[in-house]
Amino acid sequence: MAIKLIFSSLFLYFFIQTSIAASSSAIFNVTSYGAKADGKTDSTQAFLGAWKAACSSAKAATISVPNGRYLVKNVVFRGPCKKKITVKISGTIVAPSDYRALGNSGYWILFIEVDNLTVTGGNLDAQGAGFWDCRKSGQNCSVGARSITFNWANNVIVTSLTSINSQLAHLVVNSCNNVIVRNVKLIAPDTSPNTDGIHVQSSNGVSITGSTMQTGDDCISIGPGTKNLLMNSIKCGPGHGVSIGSLGKELKEDGVQNITLTNAVFSGSDNGVRIKSWARPSYGFVRNVLFQNIIMKNTKNPIIIDQNYCPNNQGCPNQTSGVKISDITYRNIQGTSATAKAVTFDCSSSTPCEGINLQDIKLTYSNKAATSSCKNINGTSNGVQNPESCL
Repeated sequence: MAIKLIFSSLFLYFFIQTSIAASSSAIFNVTSYGAKADGKTDSTQAFLGAWKAACSSAKAATISVPNGRYLVKNVVFRGPCKKKITVKISGTIVAPSDYRALGNSGYWILFIEVDNLTVTGGNLDAQGAGFWDCRKSGQNCSVGARSITFNWANNVIVTSLTSINSQLAHLVVNSCNNVIVRNVKLIAPDTSPNTDGIHVQSSNGVSITGSTMQTGDDCISIGPGTKNLLMNSIKCGPGHGVSIGSLGKELKEDGVQNITLTNAVFSGSDNGVRIKSWARPSYGFVRNVLFQNIIMKNTKNPIIIDQNYCPNNQGCPNQTSGVKISDITYRNIQGTSATAKAVTFDCSSSTPCEGINLQDIKLTYSNKAATSSCKNINGTSNGVQNPESCL
């Protein structure tokens, strides 16, 4: 009886504390600062006003973006802030239809030096079609803008967000620690240039789960300095797959390590799992990577390492990649390849790939046996190997 009383008392205590915490949070509605939900009125200053109030709040704060469409130009939400901030989006934040209005800053929505931040729900519409057309026409265009970027931010959660038609990458995590990206949808036409879904670089402890990327470039791109990245339950396609790289563009470049992708489906993508480096000297590296439990559906290059990346043969002809690729495991990868060669390992002649392990690979091409190719690589293969392993 005494034990039940203690548990009842503890439950009541935590219930009261939770209720107090909930009631003590401050809510800042962007419409209270002049934002208009008509999709035409410039609401940039209203959003900044709500941010300034929330960031200086002595209580945990919520910035509310109600239903409707809110036109916002380039905006920087800068920290540090006093308490935790939640940005709750119920409506749609829309960029100007004239892509030139975002200028040459490289960003649309930027969070910088903000800790303990949650961005949840809602939609971002960057209206990137005008920018893509300019790029395709070869005109002198602006540099383009990434839709939502987190720079030097820690303990960040991004959940249930939909981003469409970004000018460039949809979501960027740069120089951050402990970031959770969960249940997001990132969508742009497969013909849109450089519209990566998620780009991660120089960051530690990022997880991406339960998310869908349908883009004109990499679904997820992983840049230098990324470590301890977990990707789980990912849907990719169209797009260029999940890519580590391209790496090694610079001589002195941070390495990539401890990368895991599990339970992913690639549908009609140009690549599946890819590691790519420039054919030029570099001190960079890729090590301790696991690609596991992956289904390929009509994917052009299901498994590929390309260390001879040299676009337009500029800056790297007659050179070899210095990026050291080692301890890479491909486990339980199955499905269909859109090309006869399902596995391609084109490693550097000066810095061969080492510790490459294939386990239970089942890939076919047009209901026939696919092929594999290996250059400058050492490794092992175990279990079913279809195509026949070249290791």
